[in-house]
Amino acid sequence: MKREILSKIDMLKKYVDLLKNYKYASVKDLEKDPTLRGAVERYLQVAIECCLDIGEMIISVKGFKKPESYREVIEILGKEGVLPKEFANKFAPAASFRNILVHAYAEVDVEKLYEFLQENVEDFEIFAKYIAEYLENI
Repeated sequence: MKREILSKIDMLKKYVDLLKNYKYASVKDLEKDPTLRGAVERYLQVAIECCLDIGEMIISVKGFKKPESYREVIEILGKEGVLPKEFANKFAPAASFRNILVHAYAEVDVEKLYEFLQENVEDFEIFAKYIAEYLENI
């Protein structure tokens, strides 16, 4: 399990690095450039999915309560002490944002996309740090 999770963390870090390259973009840039917007949406989606995959692996192996939603994956990690509860509460909405990116992509609010890019990308790095620390202790 550790090897698979560490591999996912490496992938997550690559997506975060790519996303950081797009932090220069303004709302107007995202509105005008569908290629830019598509790249940001896709990299956010796969970064979130990396986190959810990692969470689901840990939940499965440790026998924690089965999540009923993607958001609950993060909440369970907080409840079980894999992530600090405060961070899990802050990060859980990313799972809901993933659902918007995947299922309601035509309705993605560019301002919310911009806000997420500017304010939440570092949360992926924090998530990876907490998971790495957790893996060291099991």
